Amino acid sequence: MPVYRAPVQDFLFLMNELFEVEKQRDLPKFADLSPDLLDDILTNAGKFAEQVLQPLNQSGDEEGCHFENGVVRTPKGFKEAYKQFSEAGWGALTAPSKFGGADMPMMVSTAVGEMMTSANQAFAMYPGLTSAAYGALLGTGQPWMKENIATKMISGEWAGTMCLTEPGCGTDLRLMKTKAVEQPDGTYKLSGTKIFISGGDQDLTDNIIHMVIAKIPDENGKIADDLSTVNFFMVPKFLVDETGKMGAKNSVNTGGIEKKMGIKAQATCVLNFDEAKAWRLGPKPVPPKPGEKRSASAGMAGMFGMMNAARMGVGLQGVAIAQVALDNAWDYVHERRVGHALTGPKEPDKSADLEIVHPDVRRMILHCRSFVEGARALAMWTTINHAIQDSDRADKDQAALLADLLTPVIKAFFTDMGFECANMAMQCYGGHGYIRDNGVEQFVRDARINQTYEGANGVQAMDLVGRKLGRKGGAAPMAYLGVVGGWLAENEKDDALAAYVKPVKRGLDILQQATLWFAQHGLQNPNDAGAGAVDYLRLMGIVSVGWMWARMAKLATEKLKSNPPNAQFYQDKLVSAKYWMERMIPECPMLFERIQAGSANLMALEQATA
Repeated sequence: MPVYRAPVQDFLFLMNELFEVEKQRDLPKFADLSPDLLDDILTNAGKFAEQVLQPLNQSGDEEGCHFENGVVRTPKGFKEAYKQFSEAGWGALTAPSKFGGADMPMMVSTAVGEMMTSANQAFAMYPGLTSAAYGALLGTGQPWMKENIATKMISGEWAGTMCLTEPGCGTDLRLMKTKAVEQPDGTYKLSGTKIFISGGDQDLTDNIIHMVIAKIPDENGKIADDLSTVNFFMVPKFLVDETGKMGAKNSVNTGGIEKKMGIKAQATCVLNFDEAKAWRLGPKPVPPKPGEKRSASAGMAGMFGMMNAARMGVGLQGVAIAQVALDNAWDYVHERRVGHALTGPKEPDKSADLEIVHPDVRRMILHCRSFVEGARALAMWTTINHAIQDSDRADKDQAALLADLLTPVIKAFFTDMGFECANMAMQCYGGHGYIRDNGVEQFVRDARINQTYEGANGVQAMDLVGRKLGRKGGAAPMAYLGVVGGWLAENEKDDALAAYVKPVKRGLDILQQATLWFAQHGLQNPNDAGAGAVDYLRLMGIVSVGWMWARMAKLATEKLKSNPPNAQFYQDKLVSAKYWMERMIPECPMLFERIQAGSANLMALEQATA
């Protein structure tokens, strides 16, 4: 039977010791965030994840969702768990108090979300998507939508979805066919098919509020093949009025649910919209002047905000799956006996030593642990930047640049590594890992989707290289290099930290060279940027997590001077930090060499080659 242990101690270490939340009181939503309150929230969230959600994870995977007579049913126990989740307020943590939320900072919901996902990713996606949807509604909806629709989503009475992908349109929104035609009363009739809609239908809530993108035809009924007519809409499963009263079923029908490799307890639906009643979000677009090109809808800002929030969430799914896979691998290698230690038997009276004595097994364990704890720290730091950008601090513009720059890195690097770690955890089991009863193979299957949805990881890499690096004259990478480089400069003369600071500095120098290489070659030949984008994103991910480990190593070194009662916790931090420096930072020159190879050989492959 799989296990999960909520890493509450690690979250408290990051929040209270590394990032010192009590010194962030001037930031929005941080004023009342005391160590005692954090302990209470995280401890109770951890218990809920361990005791309610984790026991449903394997059974939910075995049963899956059911689609019968146009109706979706979730696995046994999910409806009851969702009710408990909502009544406890776990889905309302960051929502404004005036709409029924707890007004907690993103840092708190990030930690809680990770624990829920580790325990049961398929379940956690239902409230996770609802949170992204009501966030978009609060940002772009009319007052009545915020007061009477979003509030029901915040309470968990209703759910929400993101409806973006179509059968012939994924990343390239220009190919979208779904259209919305305005009606005399200002609403729209929306028609089209959306696919891969997580939580598109379910039996957990009374209503589902779909957040849909569609094109508005011009006065001649023509749909443009660009993004100029793309708009953002609210389309409820059951019609609603401005008081929030629910009426007849809207013309939204579930065409089926996908049979998937993983997250089988998550209802991934095909949704057919047949002149469904829709409300456009955001201010009404200003008609273009004669000869002027139509600009994208202002409401699209809400969609991109929703997508960025979702991408952060998916990145954390990578960390979450790696954590629970690590928990199970750790237990197994301390139970399974195989062979003897290379230096001689550790337990001569036993037929074999525990698996943990073998160096390669420890390599896999440390690989997972150093990723999980380092990535978790980077995610926490990024949530602080999100808070700073909404504050009055002088560095708010820099914080916004850093948060925007790291979003594709968090999404792609974290999910790549999450899948890598799930595979390593399964490898620790040997052949037993391939057997479904042991549960670890589910983590591999569940983790795989995280690299694909909310923008495939290759697309994230192109977003980083093609958009983020050059935007505003390269302001974001310059800010990043300045912040990380500044910290390294402050600490490079400390001999006690040399084993952590010098490797990160070497990685940062290589990252800077790679950034300049793209500036020189990417503009001359865009294919060179495309060929090296994935390697560049991984390079930035390795350096960023390495910087977090250098910061944690500094703190752990200082703490150990006072011989604290939990000294082993800090000793373990130093071991994991050194693993990253010795085993991951060395990838940096290799990645840069691959980047410099350019695209010539890749593009030499003939399209017609079988």
